[in-house]
Amino acid sequence: MTKDERFVIIASSLGTVFEWYDFYLYGSLAAIIGAQFFSAYPPGTRDIFALLAFAAGFLVRPFGAIVFGRVGDIVGRKYTFLVTILIMGLSTFIVGLLPNAATIGIAAPIILIALRLLQGLALGGEYGGAATYVAEHAPMGKRGYYTSFIQTTATLGLFLSLLVILFTRTILGEADFTAWGWRIPFLISVVLLGISVWIRLRLNESPVFQRMKDEGKASKAPLTEAFANWSNAKIVLIALLGGVMGQGVVWYTGQFYALFFLQSILKVDGYTSNLLVAWSLLLGTGFFIVFGALSDKIGRKPIILAGCLIAALTFFPIFRMITTNANPALEKAIETAKVEVFADLKGCGDLFNPVGTRVFTAPCDTARAFLAQSSVKYATVPGPAGSGVKVVVNGKEVPYTDAKTSNPLVAAAVAEAGYPKAGNAGIVKMAHPFDIFRPQVAAVIGLLFILVLFVTMVYGPIAAMLVELFPTRIRYTSMSLPYHIGNGWFGGLLPATAFAIVASTGDIYAGLWYPVIFALITVVIGFFFLPETKDVDITK
Repeated sequence: MTKDERFVIIASSLGTVFEWYDFYLYGSLAAIIGAQFFSAYPPGTRDIFALLAFAAGFLVRPFGAIVFGRVGDIVGRKYTFLVTILIMGLSTFIVGLLPNAATIGIAAPIILIALRLLQGLALGGEYGGAATYVAEHAPMGKRGYYTSFIQTTATLGLFLSLLVILFTRTILGEADFTAWGWRIPFLISVVLLGISVWIRLRLNESPVFQRMKDEGKASKAPLTEAFANWSNAKIVLIALLGGVMGQGVVWYTGQFYALFFLQSILKVDGYTSNLLVAWSLLLGTGFFIVFGALSDKIGRKPIILAGCLIAALTFFPIFRMITTNANPALEKAIETAKVEVFADLKGCGDLFNPVGTRVFTAPCDTARAFLAQSSVKYATVPGPAGSGVKVVVNGKEVPYTDAKTSNPLVAAAVAEAGYPKAGNAGIVKMAHPFDIFRPQVAAVIGLLFILVLFVTMVYGPIAAMLVELFPTRIRYTSMSLPYHIGNGWFGGLLPATAFAIVASTGDIYAGLWYPVIFALITVVIGFFFLPETKDVDITK
Protein backbone atom coordinates (compact mmCIF):
# COMPACT_ATOMS: atom_id res chain seq x y z
CA MET A 1 0.00 0.00 0.00
CA THR A 2 1.50 3.34 -1.06
CA LYS A 3 1.60 6.46 1.08
CA ASP A 4 -1.10 8.11 -1.06
CA GLU A 5 -3.34 5.05 -0.82
CA ARG A 6 -2.95 4.96 2.96
CA PHE A 7 -3.93 8.64 3.14
CA VAL A 8 -7.05 8.01 1.01
CA ILE A 9 -8.15 5.19 3.31
CA ILE A 10 -7.39 7.10 6.53
CA ALA A 11 -9.11 10.28 5.31
CA SER A 12 -12.21 8.45 4.11
CA SER A 13 -12.42 6.18 7.15
CA LEU A 14 -11.87 8.86 9.79
CA GLY A 15 -14.60 11.00 8.34
CA THR A 16 -17.01 8.09 8.22
CA VAL A 17 -16.17 7.06 11.80
CA PHE A 18 -17.08 10.59 12.83
CA GLU A 19 -20.40 10.44 10.98
CA TRP A 20 -21.35 7.14 12.62
CA TYR A 21 -20.28 8.55 16.00
CA ASP A 22 -22.69 11.42 15.46
CA PHE A 23 -25.48 9.12 14.38
CA TYR A 24 -25.15 6.71 17.32
CA LEU A 25 -24.84 9.41 20.00
CA TYR A 26 -28.54 10.07 19.79
CA GLY A 27 -29.48 6.39 20.03
CA SER A 28 -27.22 5.85 23.04
CA LEU A 29 -28.77 8.84 24.85
CA ALA A 30 -32.36 8.47 23.65
CA ALA A 31 -33.82 8.16 27.17
CA ILE A 32 -32.15 11.36 28.40
CA ILE A 33 -33.00 13.23 25.21
CA GLY A 34 -36.62 12.12 25.58
CA ALA A 35 -36.76 13.67 29.06
CA GLN A 36 -35.14 16.90 27.82
CA PHE A 37 -37.12 17.50 24.63
CA PHE A 38 -40.41 15.66 25.16
CA SER A 39 -40.93 16.57 28.81
CA ALA A 40 -44.54 17.68 28.23
CA TYR A 41 -45.53 14.02 27.89
CA PRO A 42 -45.65 11.13 30.41
CA PRO A 43 -42.37 9.14 30.77
CA GLY A 44 -43.50 6.22 28.59
CA THR A 45 -44.73 8.51 25.82
CA ARG A 46 -41.63 10.71 25.84
CA ASP A 47 -39.42 7.62 25.45
CA ILE A 48 -41.53 6.54 22.48
CA PHE A 49 -41.20 9.94 20.82
CA ALA A 50 -37.45 9.95 21.43
CA LEU A 51 -37.12 6.54 19.76
CA LEU A 52 -39.35 7.60 16.87
CA ALA A 53 -37.09 10.61 16.30
CA PHE A 54 -34.14 8.19 16.24
CA ALA A 55 -35.98 5.94 13.77
CA ALA A 56 -36.64 8.95 11.53
CA GLY A 57 -32.91 9.14 10.87
CA PHE A 58 -32.99 5.57 9.55
CA LEU A 59 -36.10 6.05 7.44
CA VAL A 60 -34.72 9.00 5.46
CA ARG A 61 -31.34 7.40 4.73
CA PRO A 62 -32.46 5.93 1.36
CA PHE A 63 -33.64 9.39 0.30
CA GLY A 64 -30.21 10.77 1.20
CA ALA A 65 -28.73 7.99 -0.90
CA ILE A 66 -30.79 9.11 -3.90
CA VAL A 67 -30.06 12.84 -3.49
CA PHE A 68 -26.34 12.62 -2.77
CA GLY A 69 -25.80 9.59 -5.00
CA ARG A 70 -27.01 11.65 -7.94
CA VAL A 71 -24.74 14.55 -6.97
CA GLY A 72 -21.80 12.16 -6.53
CA ASP A 73 -22.25 10.70 -10.01
CA ILE A 74 -22.60 14.15 -11.63
CA VAL A 75 -20.26 16.42 -9.64
CA GLY A 76 -17.83 13.97 -8.08
CA ARG A 77 -17.12 11.75 -5.07
CA LYS A 78 -14.84 14.10 -3.13
CA TYR A 79 -17.09 17.15 -3.00
CA THR A 80 -20.22 15.15 -2.26
CA PHE A 81 -18.94 13.45 0.86
CA LEU A 82 -17.39 16.76 1.93
CA VAL A 83 -20.91 18.23 1.92
CA THR A 84 -22.39 15.25 3.78
CA ILE A 85 -19.86 15.46 6.58
CA LEU A 86 -20.52 19.18 7.04
CA ILE A 87 -24.28 18.62 7.27
CA MET A 88 -23.84 15.72 9.68
CA GLY A 89 -21.32 17.47 11.91
CA LEU A 90 -23.16 20.77 12.20
CA SER A 91 -26.46 19.00 12.91
CA THR A 92 -24.85 17.07 15.75
CA PHE A 93 -23.13 20.14 17.22
CA ILE A 94 -26.42 22.07 17.20
CA VAL A 95 -28.10 19.30 19.23
CA GLY A 96 -25.53 19.99 21.94
CA LEU A 97 -26.55 23.68 21.98
CA LEU A 98 -30.30 23.25 21.49
CA PRO A 99 -32.41 24.55 24.44
CA ASN A 100 -34.76 21.94 25.84
CA ALA A 101 -38.57 21.95 25.86
CA ALA A 102 -38.72 23.60 29.27
CA THR A 103 -36.92 26.62 27.77
CA ILE A 104 -38.39 27.08 24.27
CA GLY A 105 -41.43 24.79 24.34
CA ILE A 106 -42.58 22.85 21.30
CA ALA A 107 -39.90 24.41 19.10
CA ALA A 108 -37.31 22.20 20.85
CA PRO A 109 -38.64 18.80 19.68
CA ILE A 110 -39.45 20.20 16.23
CA ILE A 111 -35.89 21.44 15.73
CA LEU A 112 -34.50 18.18 17.17
CA ILE A 113 -36.46 16.06 14.70
CA ALA A 114 -35.38 18.32 11.83
CA LEU A 115 -31.74 17.82 12.85
CA ARG A 116 -32.26 14.05 12.99
CA LEU A 117 -33.69 14.11 9.47
CA LEU A 118 -30.69 16.09 8.23
CA GLN A 119 -28.33 13.60 9.89
CA GLY A 120 -30.11 10.67 8.25
CA LEU A 121 -30.01 12.34 4.82
CA ALA A 122 -26.32 13.13 5.17
CA LEU A 123 -25.46 9.61 6.29
CA GLY A 124 -27.39 8.30 3.30
CA GLY A 125 -24.91 10.08 1.04
CA GLU A 126 -21.76 9.47 3.08
CA TYR A 127 -21.27 5.71 2.92
CA GLY A 128 -21.63 5.32 -0.83
CA GLY A 129 -19.19 8.16 -1.44
CA ALA A 130 -16.54 6.85 0.94
CA ALA A 131 -16.79 3.23 -0.26
CA THR A 132 -16.77 4.24 -3.93
CA TYR A 133 -13.88 6.66 -3.44
CA VAL A 134 -11.68 4.08 -1.70
CA ALA A 135 -12.55 1.27 -4.14
CA GLU A 136 -11.73 3.46 -7.14
CA HIS A 137 -8.28 4.09 -5.65
CA ALA A 138 -7.64 0.42 -4.85
CA PRO A 139 -5.53 -1.79 -7.12
CA MET A 140 -7.09 -4.87 -8.73
CA GLY A 141 -7.18 -7.76 -6.30
CA LYS A 142 -7.09 -5.52 -3.21
CA ARG A 143 -10.52 -3.87 -3.24
CA GLY A 144 -11.94 -6.09 -0.50
CA TYR A 145 -8.97 -5.33 1.74
CA TYR A 146 -8.98 -1.58 1.06
CA THR A 147 -12.73 -1.07 1.44
CA SER A 148 -12.84 -3.21 4.61
CA PHE A 149 -11.36 -0.24 6.46
CA ILE A 150 -14.52 1.69 5.57
CA GLN A 151 -16.52 -1.26 6.93
CA THR A 152 -14.93 -0.86 10.37
CA THR A 153 -16.21 2.69 10.65
CA ALA A 154 -19.78 1.95 11.75
CA THR A 155 -18.54 -0.29 14.55
CA LEU A 156 -15.78 2.15 15.51
CA GLY A 157 -18.29 5.01 15.51
CA LEU A 158 -20.57 3.06 17.86
CA PHE A 159 -17.59 2.12 20.04
CA LEU A 160 -16.38 5.73 20.16
CA SER A 161 -19.82 7.04 21.11
CA LEU A 162 -20.13 4.47 23.92
CA LEU A 163 -16.61 5.30 25.12
CA VAL A 164 -17.18 9.07 25.20
CA ILE A 165 -20.51 8.64 26.99
CA LEU A 166 -19.08 6.25 29.59
CA PHE A 167 -16.08 8.51 30.21
CA THR A 168 -18.22 11.65 30.57
CA ARG A 169 -20.69 9.82 32.83
CA THR A 170 -17.87 8.58 35.06
CA ILE A 171 -16.26 12.01 35.39
CA LEU A 172 -19.45 14.01 36.01
CA GLY A 173 -21.60 11.49 37.86
CA GLU A 174 -25.07 10.39 36.79
CA ALA A 175 -26.97 13.41 38.17
CA ASP A 176 -24.88 16.08 36.39
CA PHE A 177 -24.63 13.99 33.24
CA THR A 178 -28.43 13.67 33.04
CA ALA A 179 -28.96 17.38 33.78
CA TRP A 180 -26.44 18.90 31.36
CA GLY A 181 -23.41 16.66 30.80
CA TRP A 182 -25.14 14.70 28.03
CA ARG A 183 -24.47 17.72 25.79
CA ILE A 184 -20.68 17.30 26.01
CA PRO A 185 -20.40 14.33 23.58
CA PHE A 186 -22.40 16.34 21.02
CA LEU A 187 -20.30 19.47 21.49
CA ILE A 188 -17.02 17.54 21.26
CA SER A 189 -18.06 16.51 17.77
CA VAL A 190 -17.20 19.96 16.40
CA VAL A 191 -13.51 19.22 17.01
CA LEU A 192 -13.83 15.92 15.14
CA LEU A 193 -15.68 17.75 12.38
CA GLY A 194 -12.86 20.25 11.96
CA ILE A 195 -10.24 17.51 11.72
CA SER A 196 -12.33 15.48 9.26
CA VAL A 197 -13.02 18.43 6.95
CA TRP A 198 -9.36 19.50 6.99
CA ILE A 199 -8.26 16.00 6.00
CA ARG A 200 -10.87 15.63 3.28
CA LEU A 201 -10.03 19.00 1.73
CA ARG A 202 -6.57 17.58 0.98
CA LEU A 203 -8.00 14.72 -1.09
CA ASN A 204 -8.09 14.66 -4.88
CA GLU A 205 -11.01 13.41 -6.93
CA SER A 206 -11.21 9.67 -7.62
CA PRO A 207 -8.94 8.94 -10.64
CA VAL A 208 -11.51 6.58 -12.18
CA PHE A 209 -14.28 9.19 -11.99
CA GLN A 210 -12.02 12.05 -13.09
CA ARG A 211 -10.87 10.14 -16.18
CA MET A 212 -14.46 9.32 -17.11
CA LYS A 213 -15.47 12.96 -16.65
CA ASP A 214 -12.52 14.22 -18.71
CA GLU A 215 -13.58 11.87 -21.49
CA GLY A 216 -17.12 13.28 -21.36
CA LYS A 217 -18.66 9.94 -20.36
CA ALA A 218 -20.20 11.02 -17.05
CA SER A 219 -23.92 10.41 -16.61
CA LYS A 220 -26.26 13.36 -16.99
CA ALA A 221 -29.24 11.49 -15.51
CA PRO A 222 -27.92 8.89 -13.03
CA LEU A 223 -31.30 8.29 -11.38
CA THR A 224 -32.91 7.40 -14.71
CA GLU A 225 -29.99 5.19 -15.76
CA ALA A 226 -29.83 3.48 -12.37
CA PHE A 227 -33.50 2.78 -11.66
CA ALA A 228 -35.54 3.30 -14.85
CA ASN A 229 -33.30 0.96 -16.84
CA TRP A 230 -34.34 -2.63 -15.97
CA SER A 231 -30.92 -4.14 -16.66
CA ASN A 232 -29.44 -2.02 -13.86
CA ALA A 233 -32.56 -1.88 -11.65
CA LYS A 234 -32.58 -5.70 -11.62
CA ILE A 235 -29.04 -5.70 -10.19
CA VAL A 236 -30.13 -3.14 -7.57
CA LEU A 237 -32.91 -5.52 -6.43
CA ILE A 238 -30.59 -8.53 -6.39
CA ALA A 239 -28.01 -6.56 -4.40
CA LEU A 240 -30.69 -5.61 -1.87
CA LEU A 241 -32.51 -8.93 -1.48
CA GLY A 242 -29.57 -11.26 -2.15
CA GLY A 243 -26.93 -9.40 -0.16
CA VAL A 244 -27.60 -6.25 1.81
CA MET A 245 -30.93 -7.25 3.39
CA GLY A 246 -29.38 -10.25 5.15
CA GLN A 247 -26.23 -8.31 5.97
CA GLY A 248 -28.34 -5.55 7.53
CA VAL A 249 -30.33 -7.80 9.86
CA VAL A 250 -27.25 -9.78 10.93
CA TRP A 251 -25.39 -6.54 11.65
CA TYR A 252 -28.16 -4.94 13.69
CA THR A 253 -28.83 -8.17 15.59
CA GLY A 254 -25.16 -8.59 16.51
CA GLN A 255 -24.64 -5.02 17.70
CA PHE A 256 -27.92 -3.23 18.43
CA TYR A 257 -30.42 -5.94 19.27
CA ALA A 258 -27.83 -7.65 21.46
CA LEU A 259 -27.50 -4.42 23.48
CA PHE A 260 -31.28 -4.01 23.60
CA PHE A 261 -31.71 -7.67 24.65
CA LEU A 262 -29.26 -7.22 27.52
CA GLN A 263 -30.87 -4.04 28.81
CA SER A 264 -34.59 -4.42 28.15
CA ILE A 265 -35.10 -8.17 28.39
CA LEU A 266 -32.30 -9.50 30.63
CA LYS A 267 -32.41 -6.38 32.86
CA VAL A 268 -28.64 -5.84 32.78
CA ASP A 269 -27.83 -2.27 33.88
CA GLY A 270 -26.91 0.25 31.20
CA TYR A 271 -23.31 0.73 32.36
CA THR A 272 -22.56 -2.99 32.23
CA SER A 273 -24.45 -3.56 28.97
CA ASN A 274 -22.51 -0.83 27.18
CA LEU A 275 -19.20 -2.14 28.49
CA LEU A 276 -19.98 -5.72 27.47
CA VAL A 277 -20.86 -4.65 23.93
CA ALA A 278 -17.88 -2.27 23.77
CA TRP A 279 -15.48 -5.09 24.66
CA SER A 280 -16.99 -7.41 22.05
CA LEU A 281 -16.61 -4.65 19.44
CA LEU A 282 -13.01 -4.01 20.47
CA LEU A 283 -12.14 -7.71 20.12
CA GLY A 284 -14.04 -8.21 16.88
CA THR A 285 -13.46 -5.10 14.79
CA GLY A 286 -10.20 -6.33 13.24
CA PHE A 287 -12.07 -9.17 11.57
CA PHE A 288 -13.75 -6.73 9.17
CA ILE A 289 -10.33 -6.39 7.56
CA VAL A 290 -9.65 -10.15 7.80
CA PHE A 291 -12.82 -11.04 5.91
CA GLY A 292 -12.44 -8.13 3.50
CA ALA A 293 -8.97 -9.38 2.55
CA LEU A 294 -10.17 -12.99 2.40
CA SER A 295 -12.89 -11.94 -0.06
CA ASP A 296 -10.14 -10.82 -2.46
CA LYS A 297 -8.99 -14.45 -2.57
CA ILE A 298 -12.16 -16.59 -2.42
CA GLY A 299 -14.85 -14.07 -3.41
CA ARG A 300 -17.38 -11.77 -1.78
CA LYS A 301 -20.44 -13.98 -2.27
CA PRO A 302 -19.39 -17.11 -0.31
CA ILE A 303 -18.32 -15.12 2.77
CA ILE A 304 -21.44 -12.92 2.90
CA LEU A 305 -23.87 -15.80 2.35
CA ALA A 306 -22.00 -18.09 4.75
CA GLY A 307 -22.19 -15.37 7.42
CA CYS A 308 -25.95 -14.99 6.88
CA LEU A 309 -26.51 -18.75 6.99
CA ILE A 310 -24.40 -19.43 10.09
CA ALA A 311 -26.00 -16.49 11.90
CA ALA A 312 -29.53 -17.66 11.04
CA LEU A 313 -28.77 -21.19 12.30
CA THR A 314 -27.13 -20.10 15.55
CA PHE A 315 -28.93 -16.94 16.75
CA PHE A 316 -31.40 -18.88 18.92
CA PRO A 317 -28.80 -20.99 20.80
CA ILE A 318 -26.42 -18.05 21.21
CA PHE A 319 -29.06 -15.75 22.70
CA ARG A 320 -30.20 -18.57 25.01
CA MET A 321 -26.60 -18.94 26.20
CA ILE A 322 -26.41 -15.19 26.75
CA THR A 323 -29.45 -15.51 29.01
CA THR A 324 -27.86 -18.47 30.81
CA ASN A 325 -24.79 -16.44 31.67
CA ALA A 326 -26.17 -12.91 32.01
CA ASN A 327 -29.32 -13.67 33.99
CA PRO A 328 -29.42 -17.32 35.13
CA ALA A 329 -32.42 -16.73 37.41
CA LEU A 330 -34.48 -15.57 34.42
CA GLU A 331 -33.53 -18.65 32.44
CA LYS A 332 -34.55 -20.90 35.32
CA ALA A 333 -37.86 -19.07 35.74
CA ILE A 334 -38.65 -19.40 32.02
CA GLU A 335 -38.03 -23.16 32.24
CA THR A 336 -39.85 -23.85 35.52
CA ALA A 337 -42.60 -21.25 35.93
CA LYS A 338 -45.86 -21.58 34.03
CA VAL A 339 -47.64 -18.27 33.46
CA GLU A 340 -50.99 -18.10 31.67
CA VAL A 341 -53.39 -15.26 30.90
CA PHE A 342 -57.02 -16.45 30.81
CA ALA A 343 -59.43 -14.08 29.04
CA ASP A 344 -62.25 -13.86 26.58
CA LEU A 345 -60.24 -13.46 23.37
CA LYS A 346 -62.78 -10.94 22.07
CA GLY A 347 -61.40 -8.54 24.67
CA CYS A 348 -57.78 -9.16 23.67
CA GLY A 349 -56.09 -7.12 20.96
CA ASP A 350 -52.88 -7.51 19.03
CA LEU A 351 -49.86 -6.33 21.04
CA PHE A 352 -47.67 -5.89 17.96
CA ASN A 353 -46.50 -2.29 18.45
CA PRO A 354 -43.16 -1.70 16.67
CA VAL A 355 -43.31 2.11 16.72
CA GLY A 356 -44.62 2.26 20.30
CA THR A 357 -47.46 4.66 19.58
CA ARG A 358 -50.38 2.42 20.56
CA VAL A 359 -51.87 2.76 24.04
CA PHE A 360 -53.39 -0.40 25.53
CA THR A 361 -56.39 -0.05 27.84
CA ALA A 362 -58.18 -3.42 27.82
CA PRO A 363 -57.25 -5.55 30.87
CA CYS A 364 -56.20 -8.49 28.66
CA ASP A 365 -53.78 -6.27 26.76
CA THR A 366 -52.33 -4.41 29.73
CA ALA A 367 -51.81 -7.69 31.61
CA ARG A 368 -49.90 -9.25 28.72
CA ALA A 369 -47.95 -6.03 28.02
CA PHE A 370 -46.87 -5.93 31.67
CA LEU A 371 -45.71 -9.55 31.55
CA ALA A 372 -43.79 -8.93 28.32
CA GLN A 373 -42.07 -5.85 29.77
CA SER A 374 -41.13 -7.96 32.80
CA SER A 375 -39.54 -10.58 30.48
CA VAL A 376 -42.09 -13.17 31.63
CA LYS A 377 -42.87 -16.04 29.27
CA TYR A 378 -46.63 -16.43 29.14
CA ALA A 379 -49.38 -18.13 27.15
CA THR A 380 -52.79 -16.67 26.34
CA VAL A 381 -55.60 -19.14 27.08
CA PRO A 382 -59.19 -18.62 25.82
CA GLY A 383 -61.68 -18.04 28.62
CA PRO A 384 -65.50 -18.19 28.63
CA ALA A 385 -67.36 -15.46 26.75
CA GLY A 386 -67.65 -12.32 28.85
CA SER A 387 -65.22 -13.58 31.47
CA GLY A 388 -62.76 -11.24 33.15
CA VAL A 389 -59.02 -11.48 33.00
CA LYS A 390 -57.04 -13.63 35.36
CA VAL A 391 -53.37 -14.47 35.47
CA VAL A 392 -52.44 -17.97 36.62
CA VAL A 393 -48.88 -18.46 37.89
CA ASN A 394 -47.89 -22.07 38.58
CA GLY A 395 -51.52 -22.98 39.07
CA LYS A 396 -52.23 -20.09 41.43
CA GLU A 397 -54.89 -17.66 40.23
CA VAL A 398 -54.08 -13.93 40.37
CA PRO A 399 -57.07 -11.69 39.48
CA TYR A 400 -56.32 -8.83 37.10
CA THR A 401 -58.90 -6.08 36.71
CA ASP A 402 -57.02 -2.78 36.43
CA ALA A 403 -56.91 -1.64 32.78
CA LYS A 404 -54.59 1.31 33.40
CA THR A 405 -51.77 0.14 35.64
CA SER A 406 -49.92 -3.06 36.43
CA ASN A 407 -51.45 -5.13 39.19
CA PRO A 408 -48.91 -5.46 42.03
CA LEU A 409 -50.37 -8.89 42.79
CA VAL A 410 -49.16 -10.11 39.40
CA ALA A 411 -45.71 -8.62 39.99
CA ALA A 412 -45.52 -10.36 43.38
CA ALA A 413 -46.70 -13.67 41.92
CA VAL A 414 -44.13 -13.79 39.10
CA ALA A 415 -41.39 -12.74 41.53
CA GLU A 416 -42.42 -15.60 43.83
CA ALA A 417 -42.23 -17.93 40.83
CA GLY A 418 -38.57 -17.00 40.40
CA TYR A 419 -38.62 -14.16 37.87
CA PRO A 420 -35.85 -11.75 38.95
CA LYS A 421 -36.20 -7.98 39.11
CA ALA A 422 -33.63 -5.53 37.74
CA GLY A 423 -30.74 -5.34 40.18
CA ASN A 424 -30.92 -9.03 41.12
CA ALA A 425 -27.57 -10.20 42.50
CA GLY A 426 -27.30 -12.96 39.90
CA ILE A 427 -27.49 -10.61 36.89
CA VAL A 428 -24.11 -9.92 35.32
CA LYS A 429 -22.59 -6.67 36.53
CA MET A 430 -19.20 -5.05 35.87
CA ALA A 431 -17.56 -3.04 38.64
CA HIS A 432 -15.23 -1.16 36.26
CA PRO A 433 -14.25 -1.19 32.56
CA PHE A 434 -11.53 -3.84 33.04
CA ASP A 435 -13.62 -6.18 35.16
CA ILE A 436 -13.61 -8.73 32.36
CA PHE A 437 -11.88 -11.79 33.83
CA ARG A 438 -14.66 -13.14 36.04
CA PRO A 439 -16.22 -16.22 34.36
CA GLN A 440 -19.71 -14.73 34.09
CA VAL A 441 -18.50 -11.50 32.44
CA ALA A 442 -16.00 -13.26 30.17
CA ALA A 443 -18.66 -15.73 28.99
CA VAL A 444 -21.08 -12.95 27.99
CA ILE A 445 -18.34 -11.01 26.19
CA GLY A 446 -17.32 -14.21 24.38
CA LEU A 447 -20.87 -14.81 23.14
CA LEU A 448 -21.26 -11.18 22.06
CA PHE A 449 -17.91 -11.49 20.27
CA ILE A 450 -19.31 -14.41 18.23
CA LEU A 451 -22.23 -12.22 17.19
CA VAL A 452 -19.78 -9.48 16.16
CA LEU A 453 -17.82 -12.09 14.19
CA PHE A 454 -20.95 -12.81 12.15
CA VAL A 455 -21.26 -9.05 11.57
CA THR A 456 -17.70 -8.88 10.23
CA MET A 457 -18.33 -11.79 7.85
CA VAL A 458 -21.36 -10.20 6.21
CA TYR A 459 -20.23 -6.58 6.40
CA GLY A 460 -16.49 -6.80 5.67
CA PRO A 461 -16.82 -7.62 1.93
CA ILE A 462 -20.12 -5.84 1.20
CA ALA A 463 -18.67 -2.48 0.10
CA ALA A 464 -16.37 -4.06 -2.47
CA MET A 465 -19.23 -6.19 -3.78
CA LEU A 466 -21.59 -3.21 -4.17
CA VAL A 467 -18.96 -1.10 -5.92
CA GLU A 468 -18.16 -3.93 -8.33
CA LEU A 469 -21.81 -4.58 -9.24
CA PHE A 470 -22.33 -1.22 -10.96
CA PRO A 471 -20.63 0.85 -13.73
CA THR A 472 -18.62 3.95 -12.81
CA ARG A 473 -21.03 6.47 -14.36
CA ILE A 474 -23.90 5.49 -11.99
CA ARG A 475 -22.01 3.64 -9.24
CA TYR A 476 -22.56 6.12 -6.39
CA THR A 477 -26.32 6.28 -7.02
CA SER A 478 -26.83 2.56 -7.69
CA MET A 479 -24.97 1.16 -4.69
CA SER A 480 -26.17 3.69 -2.12
CA LEU A 481 -29.89 2.94 -2.40
CA PRO A 482 -29.84 -0.85 -1.75
CA TYR A 483 -27.28 -0.34 1.00
CA HIS A 484 -29.41 2.15 2.92
CA ILE A 485 -32.69 0.31 2.40
CA GLY A 486 -31.08 -2.91 3.61
CA ASN A 487 -29.40 -1.30 6.60
CA GLY A 488 -31.64 1.68 7.31
CA TRP A 489 -34.99 -0.09 6.95
CA PHE A 490 -34.53 -3.85 7.33
CA GLY A 491 -31.73 -3.40 9.87
CA GLY A 492 -32.56 -0.10 11.55
CA LEU A 493 -36.15 -1.10 12.35
CA LEU A 494 -35.10 -4.51 13.68
CA PRO A 495 -34.81 -3.77 17.44
CA ALA A 496 -38.27 -2.19 17.72
CA THR A 497 -39.92 -4.82 15.51
CA ALA A 498 -38.21 -7.73 17.28
CA PHE A 499 -39.31 -6.47 20.69
CA ALA A 500 -42.85 -6.00 19.38
CA ILE A 501 -42.80 -9.68 18.37
CA VAL A 502 -41.59 -10.59 21.87
CA ALA A 503 -44.41 -8.59 23.46
CA SER A 504 -47.08 -10.08 21.21
CA THR A 505 -45.98 -13.71 21.69
CA GLY A 506 -44.83 -13.82 25.30
CA ASP A 507 -41.53 -15.44 24.26
CA ILE A 508 -38.30 -13.48 24.88
CA TYR A 509 -36.60 -15.22 21.94
CA ALA A 510 -39.42 -14.85 19.39
CA GLY A 511 -38.00 -11.54 18.08
CA LEU A 512 -35.08 -13.47 16.62
CA TRP A 513 -37.35 -14.85 13.91
CA TYR A 514 -37.12 -11.42 12.25
CA PRO A 515 -33.36 -11.62 11.44
CA VAL A 516 -33.42 -15.39 10.93
CA ILE A 517 -36.11 -15.26 8.23
CA PHE A 518 -34.61 -12.30 6.34
CA ALA A 519 -31.09 -13.75 6.54
CA LEU A 520 -32.32 -17.07 5.10
CA ILE A 521 -34.19 -15.26 2.30
CA THR A 522 -30.92 -13.51 1.40
CA VAL A 523 -29.05 -16.84 1.39
CA VAL A 524 -31.52 -18.35 -1.09
CA ILE A 525 -31.78 -15.33 -3.42
CA GLY A 526 -28.07 -14.60 -3.20
CA PHE A 527 -27.11 -18.21 -3.95
CA PHE A 528 -29.14 -18.34 -7.17
CA PHE A 529 -28.98 -14.77 -8.46
CA LEU A 530 -26.11 -12.76 -6.92
CA PRO A 531 -23.04 -12.76 -9.20
CA GLU A 532 -19.49 -13.04 -7.92
CA THR A 533 -17.70 -9.73 -8.51
CA LYS A 534 -14.13 -9.92 -7.16
CA ASP A 535 -12.51 -10.03 -10.61
CA VAL A 536 -14.65 -7.30 -12.19
CA ASP A 537 -12.88 -4.34 -13.84
CA ILE A 538 -14.43 -1.28 -12.16
CA THR A 539 -12.70 1.29 -14.37
CA LYS A 540 -15.41 0.97 -17.02
